[in-house]
Amino acid sequence: MSLTLKILGCSSARPTPDRYSTAQVLNVLERFFLIDCGEGAQINMRRYRVNMLQINHIFISHAHGDHFYGLPGVISSMSMQSRTSDLHIYCNERLAELLNATVNIGDSPLGFNIIFHHLTYKNGLTLLYEDDKVTVHSFPLRHRVPTCGFLFREKPKLRHLNGVLANELEIPISKRFGIKQGEDYVASDGTIYKNEQLTTPPDRLCSYAFMSDTMKLPKAVPWIEGVDLLYHEATYGEDNKKRAKDNCHSTAKQAAEIAQAAKVGKLIIGHYSNRYKDLQPLLDEARTVFPETYLAKDGEEFVVK
Repeated sequence: MSLTLKILGCSSARPTPDRYSTAQVLNVLERFFLIDCGEGAQINMRRYRVNMLQINHIFISHAHGDHFYGLPGVISSMSMQSRTSDLHIYCNERLAELLNATVNIGDSPLGFNIIFHHLTYKNGLTLLYEDDKVTVHSFPLRHRVPTCGFLFREKPKLRHLNGVLANELEIPISKRFGIKQGEDYVASDGTIYKNEQLTTPPDRLCSYAFMSDTMKLPKAVPWIEGVDLLYHEATYGEDNKKRAKDNCHSTAKQAAEIAQAAKVGKLIIGHYSNRYKDLQPLLDEARTVFPETYLAKDGEEFVVK
């Protein structure tokens, strides 16, 4: 298992009794990322057994309240749980100022540092985070305020060494890592063993793209092309297509059209207007275009293996 997405909230600006505002936790190879943090995020973390102390990086797509109002509470709870490790928050520069003021107003010092990284909203992909196994990029969306989507990708993995053959050929331990990286092996007698003889292909790479509040945005297709899992807001159905355009949102069908154009593996739709008590019509609309569409629901988990 390489990638697991837990939905903590799937509603738009006004939460409902069974749908909190947008928030998700993504686990990529045991790196835990919080994506948006609407009202009720920490309540659902407790409800669905998400350990908030495992979260070291938080990405806030834009400065509308339903995407960050839950963050002061999460930060406070982290402090009360004796967190000491740095917390990295990627967000709008003005939002960083507001969060700083909110955290400091109670005059209760945190036991950890908050490190803010300001989003730039530049055209194309911008690298935000990188370690030895994962990269996170942002890309601009089209909403009423500056808004980013986020792309999470595993880094290329090593090839699998045929251990039995390596032992038979008495390949030194010092050479085996290079072989996993794609090198051939030259034996002491000069015999060359091609890498394809000694290894099998690496595990496939997993990827996830998060498209928060946005109008239909065809120019984003190349940035998310081929991802295993795409979350795309679907605030409205086709019955409110004009309202979606006026408010810089998307319909479920428009989200499906983006997924189809980008040739993604699966589409998750969310950020539903509270006017939709029954979400099935939204799902049906999307599936007429992209059959591999699923509803985001609080507590739902999506796994890419």
